Order: sequence, then structure tokens, then C-alpha cells
Amino acid sequence: MKDNKIIAAAILGVCLIVFGFILKAGIDNYINKDRQVTVKGLSEREVPANKVTWSFATYVTGNDLKGLYREINETNAIVKKFLKDNGLSDAEITILPPEVTDLVSESYGYSYRNFDYKLSTVITVTSTNVELVQGIVMKQGDLIAKGIALGGYNSIDYDYTGFQDLKQGMIEEAVKNARTTADQFVANYGSSLGKIITADQGTFSISSKDDNPSMMKIRGVATITYAID
Repeated sequence: MKDNKIIAAAILGVCLIVFGFILKAGIDNYINKDRQVTVKGLSEREVPANKVTWSFATYVTGNDLKGLYREINETNAIVKKFLKDNGLSDAEITILPPEVTDLVSESYGYSYRNFDYKLSTVITVTSTNVELVQGIVMKQGDLIAKGIALGGYNSIDYDYTGFQDLKQGMIEEAVKNARTTADQFVANYGSSLGKIITADQGTFSISSKDDNPSMMKIRGVATITYAID
């Protein structure tokens, strides 16, 4: 009987010790759970675009659909020659098949029109020679002078394809800037940074500048959480 009491007391003692460790860990975690800081580091680059995509539309109108098909093909041949004469290659020029609009079936406003059909084609130029394409865009009035009707669709998009060459350096810069921000933050409270708890290299974005669309702005943000010692 006495031995059973001793064993029970020993078990109780061990349980109390284990419970004490668990309680202490819980208290430490509660006290230290807010002893961390999350900061963001920014890295930015401005680079000239090295790819341009220019899309525009040509169109012809009339009543003879077969004749219009021949006319739109002749129109596109003139446009293609114009582009090639200005330095572009066949590989940089894409001409989509003509799209037919049957204006007779569009009853609204038809009585004000003098033709039954409209054939339009989208022509796209994709090139790494950005300056060349920009120069050709400024000359598109020459096509109008040749009797080529250009539709309302006319857009230029710029891009930068060398991002992978910049990515690693930008990540390192963003992490360094995050560390600087965190150091300044904890210094104000007389503390110091500990180890990294979590790190997210963040997201990157590439966009044209508003005041100069052919200049690209690359932006990367790293988010890091540090322990505070």
C-alpha cells in the first residue's frame, strides 16, 4: 500500500514538472508572439522597352462583296509594302483575314448609309526595333495619302523581355531595403533584430510610364518578418 502511494506521488510529481514546462512555453509564446516586425522592401528599375506591338485596322466599303474582297487584299498589299519599304521584315508583320460586316442586317441607321458591306482587316507589327516602329507610326499618314482608309482601331503596346536578367539583383536590393527599414524601426525602441521568421520575395510588375510609354517601370516588393531580440 505504501509502495503504491510512493508510485502515485512520483507520477504526480512528474506530471507537475511536465505541466510546468508546458505552461512556461505557453507563457513565453504569449509574451513573445508580438516580438516581431514585418517590413516591406522596394526595388525599382526604369528601362527602355525592347519590344513593341503596333496594331491598326484598314477597311473598305461598298455593295459588291466579291469586289470588296479583292480591294481589301490590294489594300493590305499596299500596307505591307509600305511597312517593308520602311525596314520591317515579313516575320514582323501579321495580317488577319478580312472581317465582313453586313450593314443591311444592321437595320439601325442603315437608311443613312450608301453601302451594304464593310470589310476590315487588323494588321499587327511585332518588333524588337522599337525606334524603327515608332518612326513608321509617325508616317502612317503616307498610307492615307495613298487612299488607304485606316479604321478607328490603332494601338501601340510596349514590353520589356529582359526581366529575368534583372530579377535576382532586384530581389537582393528589396531584401536589403527591407532589412534597413526593420533596423531603423527596432532601433527606435532600443531593440535589435533577430532571425528571419518568414520571407516572401514578393511580386513584380512591369508597366509603361505614363509620361513616356516606351520607358518601362519594373517594381518589386519583398515582405519579410523578423524576430525582435
